[in-house]
Amino acid sequence: MSGRPVVLMLPGQGFQHAGMAFELYKREPVFTAVADEFLHALGRWGTVVREDWLSGADGVRADRGTTAQPLLFLIGYGVGRVLADRGIRPAALVGHSVGELAAATLAGVFDPPAAARILAGRCAALAEAPPGGMLAVAGAPEEVLDRLRGTPLGQDVVLGAHNGPRQTILAGPEPRLSEARQALADAGVTVRRVRALEPWHAPAMGRAARAFGEAVAAETLRRPGIPVVSTRTGRHVTEAEALRPEFWAGQMAAPVLFWPALRTLLDGEGRVVVDCGPAGALATLARRHPSVAERRSTVVPLLAPPGRDAWEGWTQGLARLEAAVRP
Repeated sequence: MSGRPVVLMLPGQGFQHAGMAFELYKREPVFTAVADEFLHALGRWGTVVREDWLSGADGVRADRGTTAQPLLFLIGYGVGRVLADRGIRPAALVGHSVGELAAATLAGVFDPPAAARILAGRCAALAEAPPGGMLAVAGAPEEVLDRLRGTPLGQDVVLGAHNGPRQTILAGPEPRLSEARQALADAGVTVRRVRALEPWHAPAMGRAARAFGEAVAAETLRRPGIPVVSTRTGRHVTEAEALRPEFWAGQMAAPVLFWPALRTLLDGEGRVVVDCGPAGALATLARRHPSVAERRSTVVPLLAPPGRDAWEGWTQGLARLEAAVRP
């Protein structure tokens, strides 16, 4: 297919919900095969993930990194494989949090068996993660961080993600995170907990990131065959970066710069931006970019939110995508 270039957005922690992509597993043969292969290769972690996923587990079980992270990787990677099977080749990939590892796998930096071993290593590394979490806060990053600077909270609760012009994620260990939430709420700031039980993308994850780095370093890394825009740097991954294990592992303890990465992708020519994650959450973020608002770029979510007919949402999304990329 030709037409406007396609960008795939791949999901990360906090976007999960019970039953996500289950209809694809039941009814989309390529996705089913990819899921079975990945979960088998994941070993003992795959057994846990499969049980939680297919049982429709929600709440604490679904929000643990050992369940959510491999499953979100699988969904982003699996949807990308389905699209490739349909002849849709992306011009670029961008992944939010663990979605960056899915992007790297689709780009060929890791082969699928290596990706499963890397995700297993990521799960094992979470033994080094302290209790904590993330907060979604209404406001620009500097504005939000200014409220914590000069306080004990500001040393531990930091920028976890920049998702939009006024969409900030804070991350940190407990009890500081809960204290920060209360302080912001008392100041009249809109704040809510993100579905995460670890302080992702904060320095508190440093030990876990170093342990994870050992798993990545054990694998052969290759130059990306498809451009990847990193949400660690906000720009394209260079060949040298792609071959460095610490580049991929260190992302666990570094902020997710999703909005800067989106600007790198959309500030130029128009694109077809495909949300491969659950509930259309990344699509909601992408619609705030001027390229989309001005209709130079089109956003296509493929997975329906909870309460909607999942298979109908998928087939309608595919039809919209194929229409959007048709010359």
